[in-house]
Amino acid sequence: MGLQSTLKALADPTRREILNMLKGGCLSAGEIVEHFDISGAAISRHLSVLKEADLIRDRREGKFIYYELNASVLEEIMLWIKDLGGNDND
Repeated sequence: MGLQSTLKALADPTRREILNMLKGGCLSAGEIVEHFDISGAAISRHLSVLKEADLIRDRREGKFIYYELNASVLEEIMLWIKDLGGNDND
């Protein structure tokens, strides 16, 4: 994993939209698919990339898989990006 896989995952607009959707809470794979005009297989691949980058987590409930944000990784990325901007007090 690491920063490279995270940035790769964030580079795609569909994956960023999935992350935006998950800000509101857990969603099933079916709920995510309904939002897009692409195949379920394509969404599944996007979800896999996000999961490999540790940006989302999944859990199975019966026959459904629910996805949620992994806020700790997102917070780390935000802090890293903020640090790139430097400190105005230096």
